Amino acid sequence: MTPETRTPLPMVSTGCACCAPAPASEQAVPAADAASPAAGATASYPVEGMTCGHCARSVTEEITALEGVTEVHVDLAAGGVSTVTVRGTVAPEAVRTAVEEAGYTVVTA
Repeated sequence: MTPETRTPLPMVSTGCACCAPAPASEQAVPAADAASPAAGATASYPVEGMTCGHCARSVTEEITALEGVTEVHVDLAAGGVSTVTVRGTVAPEAVRTAVEEAGYTVVTA
């Protein structure tokens, strides 16, 4: 019996922030998300650069660590703009900072 040689799978995107972080841009939070959500309210953020489950998990962990966040949901669009929905009482600027610390970018609407 001979050992099997495995070839690595190609990356979906070269901009995958969990594998090779792209520099965070200085883009602002969308105007619709400019005010802090009320208790239990939700706010959605378009996020660029997430391409896989690991990316989504990294962003989820950063946002979940913020005070006032009760739930985070990621609609992953590999190779496109994903949507991160946050429930709780947290400032949009704090969410944007958490996304950037994970290596991704909140884009303007």
